Amino acid sequence: RALMVGSEPQVVKLKNIQHLYTPVRATLKTSAHVLQFVERMHPTPALGGDPQAAAVASIAQIEPLARGWYGAPVGWLDGVGGGEFAVAIRSAVALGERVRLYAGAGIVGDSVPAKEWDETALKFKPLLGALGLTGTRHSVLGAQSAREVLSSEF
Repeated sequence: RALMVGSEPQVVKLKNIQHLYTPVRATLKTSAHVLQFVERMHPTPALGGDPQAAAVASIAQIEPLARGWYGAPVGWLDGVGGGEFAVAIRSAVALGERVRLYAGAGIVGDSVPAKEWDETALKFKPLLGALGLTGTRHSVLGAQSAREVLSSEF
């Protein structure tokens, strides 16, 4: 078995935004299934906080909406226990004519709530574009209460 972690984060440039990416690759023991590894890695510290138990409990109390599939591991499995997974840092769930979009900000001690809010709005642009909602007015359920929560927590 082997574990390879990139020595430094790499910049991934997308159309609307840039991300830091650290590749992690592993060859698991023959008796292990890739989902065992995925389960141990979820949620990542970037999305679930650290220490994990306390952070996840705080998130559940603070955030006004459930996260849905935001931050979930997504990927593929083969027939012998291998696969490849990534973290869904954007997601959308549709039910009838309603669509709920998910994106977030990396909140740390030095975060400025207004800047984090603006960054999150930027992250929604590709999702809105895919739905044909660019340049139109659309409502974001819970947006005002979410902004108030962010502002009051810093």
